[in-house]
Amino acid sequence: MIESVDVPIIAAQVPVYAHPGDAGADLVAAEAARLEPGQRALVGTGVRIALPDGYVAFVVPRSGLAARHGITIVNSPGTVDAGYRGEIKVSLLNTDATEAYDVAAGDRIAQLIVMPVPRTTFIPVDALPDSTRGEGGFGSTGYQTGDAQ
Repeated sequence: MIESVDVPIIAAQVPVYAHPGDAGADLVAAEAARLEPGQRALVGTGVRIALPDGYVAFVVPRSGLAARHGITIVNSPGTVDAGYRGEIKVSLLNTDATEAYDVAAGDRIAQLIVMPVPRTTFIPVDALPDSTRGEGGFGSTGYQTGDAQ
């Protein structure tokens, strides 16, 4: 089992995990907002955290909001660095072409995933080692009708 990490928090509503084993804890809106079709809004959560060094938090969309209402996050995943102490806000986007979406204070609007991240040392080189994939980018593995993508 992966060990737990303690994260100091200031919040009217502390993020909670809906089910045992969930990766993301639900973030709720601290304010109301109306998203017209195609519109985005920065919605506060009232949550401020102090991540330990070596950790990051990612703000990601809720799949139910995306599937049922077309609500997603513009900069997904939003990155919360260990040194940030301000309020976590969510940049919501209504992708529905015809229906507005109302966010009420207390609505679950995103999930927060906390993960360890190693510090990386980038080493300049003249060439990279070969790999099976090589320089193949988007679509390089092909597409056939019926493929699950």
